[in-house]
Amino acid sequence: MELTITQPDDWHLHLRDGSLLEAVLPHSAKNFGRAIVMPNLKPPITTTSAAVTYRESILKAIPTDSNFTPLMTLYLTDLTTPDEIKLAKKSGLVYGVKLYPAGATTNSQDGVTDLFGNCFSVLEEMVEQNLPLLVHGEVTNSDVDIFDREKVFIETILEPLVQRLPQLKVVMEHITTADAVKFVESCKEGFVAATVTPQHLLLNRNALFQGGLRPHNYCLPVLKREIHRQAIVSAVTSGSKRFFLGTDSAPHDRRRKECSCGCAGIYNSPVALSLYAKVFEEAGALDKLEAFTSFNGPDFYGLPRNKSKIKLRKAPWKVPDCLSFPFGDIVPMFAGETLEWEALPC
Repeated sequence: MELTITQPDDWHLHLRDGSLLEAVLPHSAKNFGRAIVMPNLKPPITTTSAAVTYRESILKAIPTDSNFTPLMTLYLTDLTTPDEIKLAKKSGLVYGVKLYPAGATTNSQDGVTDLFGNCFSVLEEMVEQNLPLLVHGEVTNSDVDIFDREKVFIETILEPLVQRLPQLKVVMEHITTADAVKFVESCKEGFVAATVTPQHLLLNRNALFQGGLRPHNYCLPVLKREIHRQAIVSAVTSGSKRFFLGTDSAPHDRRRKECSCGCAGIYNSPVALSLYAKVFEEAGALDKLEAFTSFNGPDFYGLPRNKSKIKLRKAPWKVPDCLSFPFGDIVPMFAGETLEWEALPC
């Protein structure tokens, strides 16, 4: 079996910087035409000038045979100004502003502490500039159970936000719960959407503990119950335009995952399209795969769909146990396992 589809984009990608960027970028550039690049570096990408500099370093690392285009983002802080939003839009290179609640995930310590109190004028300017807010949707209050943080965030932050600023475009990133599905589906189409990762489509929280602690299945937002996984699969395979591909591929050196306090993040760029195809095939919805991978994202962002094509062929292949680089090893998602679909250039 073979499918030919419009080249997909990745609407949520972590490329890191330095030698890690150079190591992982070819995996994304091989299959994706564009990617929304997350800004949570050290230091974070909080200004347009920093985004331009980061983009230049990405462009230098793109393989010569690739047409990959990075779409840059800013990291929202309590100190971000409306003028910075104007600069970002004017640059033509920044496509969204990322909201990290302070302490929510990797390198989020500089994130927002009070969205409505400190950032409302910035959000109003984002409406004026038609610049989307890209949301890591979890509260960070230690009194809230980690498995409930997305639900509570929706109730206390997102629902009030869309009521107060109904014209603000919002992407709820890497959704993990039936609550998030329900919220996105309740909002006005074209203003609120969601990215969905391979891990949250294929794994539930049991995958963290099968036969022992599984650090390479640890990500944030953390994997949830099976009932939530099923709700997300139903949503993305329904044909709804509100959901689109965002891998949240997040590479870490193996030593930073397999340690006493391991980093959150799953590296899935080499396997993402194979896994999305698996999900849609198992749901009997391969006819809806192309819209999810290649149409819904650019349509929401107001960008043209890619003109190039790729092939997805049903042919078993084994995922490497690890990917070795001079700085160390990265363990990919489903390491050592056999996948049924492979992505090929046309």
